[in-house]
Amino acid sequence: MGLIRAHRPVLFLSAVFSRHVEALDWGRAKLTEHCGPVALESESFDFAETQYYERTMGAGIRKLFLAFERLVDPAALPELKILANQWEDECRDQHSWPEARPLNLDPGYLTEAKLILASTKDRDHRIYLDRGIFAEETLYFHHGEWRPREWTYPNYRRADYHQFFTRCRDYLRNRYRSEGTSGPAIE
Repeated sequence: MGLIRAHRPVLFLSAVFSRHVEALDWGRAKLTEHCGPVALESESFDFAETQYYERTMGAGIRKLFLAFERLVDPAALPELKILANQWEDECRDQHSWPEARPLNLDPGYLTEAKLILASTKDRDHRIYLDRGIFAEETLYFHHGEWRPREWTYPNYRRADYHQFFTRCRDYLRNRYRSEGTSGPAIE
């Protein structure tokens, strides 16, 4: 029988995407207000791998990632996804953009071994968490690099995303070392 123990805290991060700079700024402000200071911020990427979001978000979408200083319990993911959905509605209702969804916030977390994203949609590879929220292992870290799964969306297969997630992983590993957080090391 295995020993049951609490999971180490993880690096909370969120994708923030929109075609409106003001919406990106609004999302960043809302996230930092609730989640604290940003530890790492990616560049702003073109979101061109799919036209899936154009109907509700328009064309010319930009996407960035924010990783936060405060490490979190991975069990907090459902609550963070529910808040993100509420903030998207709040952003839409407070402004007069022509799109039905001017802002998309996709929260998740990163460990040394994987990138997990939250979703409201059930699929064969997603695990139910709580309150209508599912978890998806989008990437895993193996032999020194991020690797996609069969279901990984095309944009998460990008090398520039992986470079940012490696920075996040290095940041997390340094935090574990400096804070003496126990747990198995994953190379």
